[in-house]
Amino acid sequence: MATVDVFSIERKKVSQVDVNDKVFDSEIKDHLFYDVIRMQLANKRSGTASTKTRSEVRGGGRKPWRQKGTGRARAGTIRSPLWRGGGTVFGPKPRDYSISVPKKIKRKALCSALSMKMKQDKLVILDKLELQEIKTKSFMLILHTLGTKNALFIDEENTNLKLSARNVPGVKVLSPQGLNLYDILHYEDLFITQRCLETISRRLLV
Repeated sequence: MATVDVFSIERKKVSQVDVNDKVFDSEIKDHLFYDVIRMQLANKRSGTASTKTRSEVRGGGRKPWRQKGTGRARAGTIRSPLWRGGGTVFGPKPRDYSISVPKKIKRKALCSALSMKMKQDKLVILDKLELQEIKTKSFMLILHTLGTKNALFIDEENTNLKLSARNVPGVKVLSPQGLNLYDILHYEDLFITQRCLETISRRLLV
């Protein structure tokens, strides 16, 4: 078990806490990041893009003009892909883009990302993160005190924090259950409240 410092929102050391080495001090396997990030982004795709082929667009039941004698190219339908308003050739159709990655790989990638943030001194453990009211100005003051403009905050259900931070660019608030690789790597700093450590460790050491 590694021992790390715990800070207040004034960025002052208040205590120390033991963290699980397998989660916060494991071997960094950054080659796993690609597969997991690719899975996350692919699974976000709705896959609803759709175009109509020549058999689906309206019209085109009658031959536009006779086959011979007009001096024009032969045509069998006004809905040919060559015509304006015609069907689309090889256009997108609704499909499922989702892919899967083994749970073991996802857990290892998360542990690697957390360990990387820890070794880069970009992961800070906070004793608590409380706001008395929903106020963006108060949250901005916390950001200024912590010395960050781009950060991911992990805390248990905290309505005041989520609503105060929702309009602040470069900031995101998640519960420990929603912790994911993309957001860990996307944001520069990572702040985790002390009460979330046990939940995160339990989730990643199944």
